[in-house]
Amino acid sequence: MCYDLSFSASIASVFDYLPELKDMGQLDLHFEPTFHKVAQAYPKWPVVLQDNGEFKLKRFEWGVIPNYMKTPEEVKKGRKWMVNARSEKVLDTKAYWNRIRKNRCLVPATGFFEHREVPGWKNKVPYYIHVKDRDIFFIAGLYAWSHLPDPETGEIPGTFTLITREANDVMKRIHNGGDNAGRMPLILPRELEKEWLRPDLTDEGIKSILAYAIPSDELAYWTVNSVRKAKPDDESVIAETSWADLPAL
Repeated sequence: MCYDLSFSASIASVFDYLPELKDMGQLDLHFEPTFHKVAQAYPKWPVVLQDNGEFKLKRFEWGVIPNYMKTPEEVKKGRKWMVNARSEKVLDTKAYWNRIRKNRCLVPATGFFEHREVPGWKNKVPYYIHVKDRDIFFIAGLYAWSHLPDPETGEIPGTFTLITREANDVMKRIHNGGDNAGRMPLILPRELEKEWLRPDLTDEGIKSILAYAIPSDELAYWTVNSVRKAKPDDESVIAETSWADLPAL
């Protein structure tokens, strides 16, 4: 699944990309560029949604808190599974994600990380992946307002999840091991980004967008140092690093 995300651009780049946001007077949103955040830390992240016919940029926490989690203890135990939503479950009437399928958002990113298993190697090899020829791109997401207030501020936080789908060819070769092998984030092309936010999007329209898979040749990728070890949040995180004797993909 997708647990490691990068947004190293300035927040102004989102406004440049979606000029509708500027018209709403939202230029004061503060977000520090980051080269790596892990989902299970539940970081605050910029998301774009449509509310009452207007595009809005919010800072939501990564990791939905569903209303069936009644106590902080239940949230602590189960929220880690709510940072990704499988595309196959969005229209499954038995799944929680189906309940919030109308709460669609765009999650901006400059890249993400995934790990490859190599036969005979003890450690997985981390890769940094991004979309060619785009400074930022958007991942399809769903959002929900938590029913539990923040224990420190008393505020009701907005939360989101990233949608994942079956991987394309290159991502299958990178994300090739573990319980969730063969998955990748649902990266949207330009022509589907605003479509995903349309409030009148039908289930058939949702199904059509969920079926989109970015072509392998539109992704750039390289190996990096481990993102599981503490390090400065700077360009070194995504710097290309050679791994001796690493077999070709």
